[in-house]
Amino acid sequence: MAAHAKGIAMSTPLNGRQAALRLLIVDFLSERLSAKLEKLAEDDPKRAALLAQFAPAAWLQDAARRVEQIQAVTHSLKPIHPDAKGSSLFREPHSLTSLAEVGSHTLGSMFEADVVGNAAALDVYKFLKLTYQGRSFLNLAIEADTDFGAALTDDPATASAWMAAFAGLTKARGTFSSHTQAKQIYWPIGDDPHDDAGYHLLAPLYPTSLVHRVYQTLQEDRFGEDAKAARAARKAGEWHERPVREYTNIAVQKLGGTKPQNISQLNSERRGDNCLLASLPPVWQSLTIKPLFGVDSLFKVFGWRREVRNLAGYLRRFLQADPARNQETRLRLSEQVEALLDELIQFTAEVHMLEPGWSADPQCDLPPAHRAWLDLDATDSKPDGAIDLVVGDFAHWLNARLREPLPMGDPEYLCWRKLAREQLKDFAWETAHEQ
Repeated sequence: MAAHAKGIAMSTPLNGRQAALRLLIVDFLSERLSAKLEKLAEDDPKRAALLAQFAPAAWLQDAARRVEQIQAVTHSLKPIHPDAKGSSLFREPHSLTSLAEVGSHTLGSMFEADVVGNAAALDVYKFLKLTYQGRSFLNLAIEADTDFGAALTDDPATASAWMAAFAGLTKARGTFSSHTQAKQIYWPIGDDPHDDAGYHLLAPLYPTSLVHRVYQTLQEDRFGEDAKAARAARKAGEWHERPVREYTNIAVQKLGGTKPQNISQLNSERRGDNCLLASLPPVWQSLTIKPLFGVDSLFKVFGWRREVRNLAGYLRRFLQADPARNQETRLRLSEQVEALLDELIQFTAEVHMLEPGWSADPQCDLPPAHRAWLDLDATDSKPDGAIDLVVGDFAHWLNARLREPLPMGDPEYLCWRKLAREQLKDFAWETAHEQ
């Protein structure tokens, strides 16, 4: 190994794991040195200084000193205000209290830590992000891994000191403090709003690790190759296994201006982009609910609803793709049919808002079972009998929607009928007990 020539002492032999870790160190420094030497002429006197600077022993000693200039964090202050001088924090998401709301705790053990501090020392963090067998150098330093120490240097005392310095990356610098430029919120904890002692003063921090995961998800859903293929399939009216996710009215806030690295490392990786999802109230679109006159089946109206047509088309494309006959396919098929049944229940609930008794109008040509299902005041048929007939008509309707170009017969009919009967009976029971 060329490690000896690079400046790491080799007075004792290394085992396989130690040698692999040392090779990672040497390769990291060699790549950085090569990138700098390429910019210099062969006779440039700066080359000798760079060679000495990137000798592993010299660089590691300097890195152990400079690591104090940066801090690994999951919650940072500078995005709140770039001139704020208070504390940022490192808290592993899985150690946070689990809540029903989305927060940093949802990241679990899979998260990226951010780094704040002197941007000139970020190369130390890049070094500590190197991984071996799924463990980063930072993890190994925190664990005081003896093989990692041996890879750093043959001197155990020096190795221990360097690892302790590197492990300090996750510790807060100095005492906890806020700043006049930071946001602060008085949170009531007592019953008397006039009692000044009845408040906690909260200092919100920016959840940078969570923000980065959201950013990565948005980028993948918007620009990833699979997402592009899914959108192309949708445009062509074809089935695709990946759902298309759309994010409307996104606002992008730039953090750090032309120097996003001054905010943090992850902010630099995002080019300063802080994506803000739309926080808008829904636009209410009132539906015009009309009695079903002039049709001999409720499915002639139900089948024209936009979401119903979309779901039926998606189911047809899924089956046309001839998916494997396994448990996953059966589960997805059930989910898609249940989505159509949810739409039928929603449609029924909307029609129930009409004045009871509307189906007695001479203009109503619906069969008795459909009247009993849709009109709460209809008396043409007993509810149980109506459910069985509506369930059968749903199965016939779905077979008809899928029959071209798919071969639909009795097995499919029985499958749709079974799924429909379970859901529609539950809905009928709930409706009867609400009255």
